[in-house]
Amino acid sequence: MRKQILVVGGGYVGLYAARGLRKLIRSGEAEVTIIDPRGYMTYQPFLAEAAAGAIEPRHVVAPLNRVLRGAKVLIGKVTHVDHDRRVATFQPAQGRPYEVAYDIVVMAAGSITRGLPIKGLAEHAVGFKTVGEAVHLRNHVLAQLAAAASTDDPEVRRRALTFVVVGGGFAGVEALAEMQGLADDALRYHPGIAREELSWTLAEATGGILPELHESLGEWTAEALRKRGVDVRLNAPLVSAENGVATLSDGTTRDAGTIVWAAGGRPNPLAAASGFPVDRIGRIRATEYLTVDGLPDAFAAGDGAAVPDLTNPGAFTAPNAQHAVRQAKLLARNLVAYVRGRKLKAYKHAYLGSVAGLGHHQGVAQVYRIKLTGFLGWLAHRAYHLAWVPTFNHKAKVLADWTLAMFFRREAVQLGGLEHPETDFQEALATAPTQAQTGRAA
Repeated sequence: MRKQILVVGGGYVGLYAARGLRKLIRSGEAEVTIIDPRGYMTYQPFLAEAAAGAIEPRHVVAPLNRVLRGAKVLIGKVTHVDHDRRVATFQPAQGRPYEVAYDIVVMAAGSITRGLPIKGLAEHAVGFKTVGEAVHLRNHVLAQLAAAASTDDPEVRRRALTFVVVGGGFAGVEALAEMQGLADDALRYHPGIAREELSWTLAEATGGILPELHESLGEWTAEALRKRGVDVRLNAPLVSAENGVATLSDGTTRDAGTIVWAAGGRPNPLAAASGFPVDRIGRIRATEYLTVDGLPDAFAAGDGAAVPDLTNPGAFTAPNAQHAVRQAKLLARNLVAYVRGRKLKAYKHAYLGSVAGLGHHQGVAQVYRIKLTGFLGWLAHRAYHLAWVPTFNHKAKVLADWTLAMFFRREAVQLGGLEHPETDFQEALATAPTQAQTGRAA
């Protein structure tokens, strides 16, 4: 009997696991259904470059329908999983919810933005986890520069030119660095704004940035950012964003026109709400075989799963792309073995290191014991991530974007109207003559 395999989530784990299944499964052996709210996988390490205009945003996403030919792709949300009954409640993008039956489930919903009860955060900050947020941030930064150049109010100008990024991990550091590069390029079109007028602040709650890299590389990065005029604040979590004023625990205040929240993520709450076994922070308790601990016919991997790190007994694998992709590939093989009644293989992968791009042809990289900074770190960052971009099609497009950027300046036009295209139409209708006026004119 053909098995029904349901994959919840189309991120790294969902895409690569389903892709592996498509190659390994025999005809008629299993049917794969993958559910995701957006219908595409986002290559997260390139979000900062997408926000800065170095890469076309469409080139950092992989449409599931295109990459996973042969699998059934449903676009919408899984709102609940009843594993006892082997059904998931699915809310499609349009229409009423319905149940999707399965024999085996793969929980790969990943993580969501980690929010904190900080006053003004929801009203005045923007996240940095999706391609939509990256595009919005690019438009917003360019709009702030245009606003500063167009006003005669010094307070409005100062606020528009003040940028605060909260979070000193990869997302926050790369977002700030690339945003600064974008702003520096855009200033050539605003000769009335001096580079020194721009205020950049990176706020980190702990004592260092880029914690997944060696401490010396985090220190080098902090110093490199300071040389570029960034105020790097350590041990200074955000305590308020009320009225758009970013207030840090050390007393620092910034009346900021731009506040970016990049303070990490938390496991998707779907697993805990559905009764799956989770740890204290909400990750699904998984085994080294990527099965859900204590549950038959259930697998989990990626950011939302606590997978034992066999290279570091007692620890769990870090929530990053490196582990997610490798776990997904093994997950596909283990699923096939499970369907065929064969022995599963344990996940064991020693962490190779990480890379980070800092814009301005600077970067940092750590591969085993090798540490690279500056231009060599930047090259390592690009080479590493280009190798991991899914599909040859996307690799070619990203490479083309980088090549064109060597000969042409990035576009500095903000297209904020794309986010609310209905505004102009609604304003036009609001000022249109009434039927009575039209009749009298006739």
